[in-house]
Amino acid sequence: MPLPALLLIDMQRGMQMPSLPPRNNPQAEHVIAQLLQVWRARGAPVVHIRHLSRTEGSVFWPGQVGAEFQAELAPFAHEHIVDKHVPDAFVHSNLERWLHVRGISDLVLVGVSTNNSVEATARSAGNLGFATYVVADATFTFAKSDFNGVPRSAEEVHAMALANLQDEYAHVLSSATALQLLAEAAI
Repeated sequence: MPLPALLLIDMQRGMQMPSLPPRNNPQAEHVIAQLLQVWRARGAPVVHIRHLSRTEGSVFWPGQVGAEFQAELAPFAHEHIVDKHVPDAFVHSNLERWLHVRGISDLVLVGVSTNNSVEATARSAGNLGFATYVVADATFTFAKSDFNGVPRSAEEVHAMALANLQDEYAHVLSSATALQLLAEAAI
């Protein structure tokens, strides 16, 4: 049985811009790097998902520094890269087919933003029948006002996004539990 795939979502330099609103989980990149190291050591599949904007002038416009992968999380030559233009990594990409061809049925999602690309991708993954896991301490988001104009902290936005996913589209877990999941799959 294939090992679960680790999907790194939008871990690009643009997510480190100082002009962004306050975020939560300041340790997320460190946790993601630890997970990535273990996935690589086990020879488990790794997929790097990169957002490329269709809006000229965007920090994620192709060729801009913001569209580049963060150096410490950059893909190795043999690791799969999925380029996307909308939050959901399954839309207009080869991701679903790539996973099915390899018999991969379990996905572990990490990255940014919890309430945007992570949530959108997790919803599709769950709807497509993948066993989907979102790592709470390896995802993060930014402060944002809700629909009524009430300012919400990044932690509040993060918690609500995870609540939206839990048990309906995905299982939310810690990085320690994700590592245990990988270890059990390798047996």
